[in-house]
Amino acid sequence: MIIRHSVPFTTLGEATMPHPARVLGVADVRRLIRRVRTHRHATRDHAMIMLSFRAGLRACEIAGLTWAMVLRPNGTIAPLLFIAGSIAKNGNARQLPTHADLKAALATLHKESGQPRAGPVIQSERGSHMTPRSIVNWFAAVYAALSLDGCSSHSGRRTFITQSARLIARTGGSLRDVQLLAGHRSLTTTERYIDGDSAAQRRLIRLL
Repeated sequence: MIIRHSVPFTTLGEATMPHPARVLGVADVRRLIRRVRTHRHATRDHAMIMLSFRAGLRACEIAGLTWAMVLRPNGTIAPLLFIAGSIAKNGNARQLPTHADLKAALATLHKESGQPRAGPVIQSERGSHMTPRSIVNWFAAVYAALSLDGCSSHSGRRTFITQSARLIARTGGSLRDVQLLAGHRSLTTTERYIDGDSAAQRRLIRLL
């Protein structure tokens, strides 16, 4: 069944962003996690942070994600997330490995939610899917509370892509792998997401 949302998934993609969202450092991500642990829906909110920073999901993908996309047939969290074309930008379905932090967050949320096999992973107050706009507004409110200027719901995604690009050489992979994880049609789009590192640039120049 396709869930209808009041805001189309594709209206909240990266093409609509007027300025690149800020990439967060490790310390700021930790502050973010500490903040959401004080929330009324702490387990759900922590899972949202992990879906953004450990899987690089867009707001529309976080909103549309269902338990069927993250569970094995036996009801445990799968080693791969399946992002269905029905919730992905431009209908580009993809799979990506489930990070250990994300797996733990989803397992806790799944247990607290009564171990459902279907339905939304991230629920609204009424128990239905949150809309992409609600996800965007939620992230904006949390970042504002922490005075993290320049951040948006895309900050987790940009952080994920930037960190992946910096680490990919250690795995023997390439930017093509980062592109596939991000669900971009073009490598050029992926490259626009990657934040530069001035310290790394200085080290590079010294090696020339």
